[in-house]
This record gives sequence, C-alpha cells and structure tokens, in this order.
Amino acid sequence: MTLVGKRRKSRELAMQMLFQADVGRQNPDEVRKTFWQAREEADDGTRGFAEDLFRVATSREDEINTLLQQHSKNWSLKRMPAVDRNLLRMAVAELLGFPGTPAPIVIDEALEIARRYSAPESIDFLNGVLDAIAKTRT
Repeated sequence: MTLVGKRRKSRELAMQMLFQADVGRQNPDEVRKTFWQAREEADDGTRGFAEDLFRVATSREDEINTLLQQHSKNWSLKRMPAVDRNLLRMAVAELLGFPGTPAPIVIDEALEIARRYSAPESIDFLNGVLDAIAKTRT
C-alpha cells in the first residue's frame, strides 16, 4: 500500500472510530479499547495517523462541532446523517490538527471517502461545509 493509500485508509479508520463513539455512545477510551481488536489494519501502518486524527477530533470536539454548526446552515448536527457528521469531524480535525496538510488535499480525501460511505447527494454538501471551514482557517 502506498503512502497516499495508507493515509486515506487512516482517515477512513478515524471516521469509523468517531462513528463508533457517536452512534455507540462510547467515550474515546472505550472506542480505543475495542476498535483495533481483530483488525488487520492494526499492523499495516495506518493505525498511528488514524489514532492521531481521532485524538484531535475528540479532544477538540466542541470547537469542531461549533465550526460545523456555523458552516452548515439549516442543518443541526443531530439531523445530519451519522456518516456525514463523523466524516466532517474527521476532516475538520485534520484541518485544525495538521496544518501542514493543504486544505484542498484534506477536502479531496474526505470527498473520496464520502463517495464510498455517504449518499451521492451528500457530496456537494460536504464539499461546501469543508470549503467554508477551510477558508476561515487560512
């Protein structure tokens, strides 16, 4: 797996961890205990970045949720599909926690993941929210 492939896989795993915490109503420590059990990805070089994204997303949850709420007009976080909500959280965590990664790359990667996990009609919405947030971070 290439570095680009590993980074995308890490982003997917971070989103899945956030989804598990959100939908399963688990705290981050509980997610960390159970998520990696019986996963092949635990040893393929993707875990470190996934854990880093998850840590930023959970430690800066209030800030991230505020940004999402400000830039997703007419949509409360609770009304968003859980996959979209947690994909946005993962991407915003990367924008905030890893400023060395250019925003267009973060957005493109999030949209590629969305094409796999979200509904087709979500892509434009996700792009618009992430683009608006990225513009405030520069």
